[in-house]
Amino acid sequence: MTAVDWEKLRTVAQDAMSRAYAPYSGYPVGVAALVDDGRIVSGCNVENASYGLGLCAECGLVSELQNSGGGRLTHFTCVDGKGDVLVPCGRCRQLLYEFGGPDLLLETPGGILPLSEMLPQAFGPDHLTK
Repeated sequence: MTAVDWEKLRTVAQDAMSRAYAPYSGYPVGVAALVDDGRIVSGCNVENASYGLGLCAECGLVSELQNSGGGRLTHFTCVDGKGDVLVPCGRCRQLLYEFGGPDLLLETPGGILPLSEMLPQAFGPDHLTK
């Protein structure tokens, strides 16, 4: 297995963040992830005047994943408007679990962690087939 270029993922996330639509919070976010087939997908947050309708950057990333052929996410990073690494919110951790599972590796301010540590005892697709 080749080493993951986390710096490249952060650069892609920062590029996505530069296109965020965050006129209300002023808090742009960008994300990037490596897919099991080697592709990199990304996303940015898109706010809405009706605050609850805003889309987190992870929504855009998952949409790009599906639109570009699907697959499983293997490595993920998230950055703020200064390029600092963030952790995804709880809702987005659940979204990432659906498309990456418990072994998805996340870059966090505290180091690289599997999603299983960020979302313990997660509810997932397997629960619906039991």
